[in-house]
Amino acid sequence: MKYAVVLVALFAVFLQSEAKQLSRCQLVHELRNQGFPEAQMRDWVCLVEHESSRRTHKIGTVNKNGSRDYGLFQINDKYWCSKTSTPGKDCNLTCNDVITDDITKASTCAKKIYKRHGFRAWYGWINNCQGSLPDISSC
Repeated sequence: MKYAVVLVALFAVFLQSEAKQLSRCQLVHELRNQGFPEAQMRDWVCLVEHESSRRTHKIGTVNKNGSRDYGLFQINDKYWCSKTSTPGKDCNLTCNDVITDDITKASTCAKKIYKRHGFRAWYGWINNCQGSLPDISSC
């Protein structure tokens, strides 16, 4: 029984070290550090909140086309990241690269997606953020 309790405790510590849910202000701080424009900050925060609930480790359910979405920005593996261990697709990275607590690679890819398609590339933004953006004034 003691062995099982220790094993469960170690597993919980491992999961916490591998997954991070940011507060709204932590997210704003991280996005500022990554160079996201202040004029779009509320849009990016809204997008992340509705795509991943600010969780760096989120892997979405399988989409209708068989693809999946990964990380804070829910970057899709059909076009943007490789499901293999070899970096690839348009962002030249693996999907595991965008589910880490260091959001540098995910941010670079999200900016690339935005440059090509704008916020309309994300259903979370389309369905929830047009005209209704979060308050980040205290951040």
